[in-house]
Amino acid sequence: MNVKIVNKYASLINNLNIDFIKSVEGEFTPEEIIMQFSNFFFNKMILDITAIKNYEDITKIQELSVNMDMSKVILLLDDSEIVNSPRYLSQLVSMGIYNFTRNVDAIEFLIQNPNSYKDVAQYHQLNNVMVTDTTSEDSSGSGKNPAPTVIYEERNLRVIGIKNVTEHAGSTTLTYLLKKQLEKKYKVTAVEVDDNDFVFFNDKTLRHTNHLELQNFIAKNYNLDVILVDLNDKGSESSCTEVLYLIEPGLIKLNKLIRKDRNIFEKLKGKKIVLNRSVLNNSDIADFEYESRSKVYFNIPYVDDKLDNNTILNDLLIKMGFARLDDDNSEKGGKLFSIFK
Repeated sequence: MNVKIVNKYASLINNLNIDFIKSVEGEFTPEEIIMQFSNFFFNKMILDITAIKNYEDITKIQELSVNMDMSKVILLLDDSEIVNSPRYLSQLVSMGIYNFTRNVDAIEFLIQNPNSYKDVAQYHQLNNVMVTDTTSEDSSGSGKNPAPTVIYEERNLRVIGIKNVTEHAGSTTLTYLLKKQLEKKYKVTAVEVDDNDFVFFNDKTLRHTNHLELQNFIAKNYNLDVILVDLNDKGSESSCTEVLYLIEPGLIKLNKLIRKDRNIFEKLKGKKIVLNRSVLNNSDIADFEYESRSKVYFNIPYVDDKLDNNTILNDLLIKMGFARLDDDNSEKGGKLFSIFK
């Protein structure tokens, strides 16, 4: 079901043929919106931009983007000159906010047909790159706040999170292997959040941070092409521009997952589901998609982590848009293993 936060355009939104399970009206700070809805399950949120206090200040929108899944938000813009400026719209896209419109009638369409990046790429200005750290002294004068606000403006950096959905689905190893593939053609780094398993790879270029410092880490590396973020099982994906959700499709792992959260595949709808350490063939994947009512983005079998080049991972990265990678190299053991039911 859907929720709405309305103010100036309340009457127009109320006239839409949409079912809502919760509605609030008025002006709210980002913190108040986050407090009300960050742990509230909903399909889509219709957000009247005038319901956000000081909404012309883009940092207010950024506070929401860092703490909420903005792919589920449809932002109704007003006729403000600032909000409709190329700079403001570009910053929305940079934050991963793709579903925005000035037309109330378009909201119903966006619920069923959410935008992807290609639908809003024309608003994204990439000629100028700038990162602003807006950290200020705290009220006690003891130093800087522990979690500064960092504004990412007009940049081409991709921050890709890798997150386990089933327990221990291999996010750490996959992050390391993807870094090895990408660094052949791209400027890339990999960082692990709130854990220290990277130490076992004996690779001094791998980085570690905690969830409070992740935004700072991204800001300091804005000149790179790619930052890979190992989110492990519980890391927040709010700082990532995109996320791969790893599922190890073994029977026991899947049963544990469903027992833990029967709505998990509803929550993953429209997201990039990657089967990892998979022995499924195409027919098995079709059965998996049918039973889970989901779509598999990519299928990764068990891979040899000692290989310098892995064609399966290359295929995944090319599908994600990393076209510089060679696609004519091959390694033994790169084919999928199959099982027959």
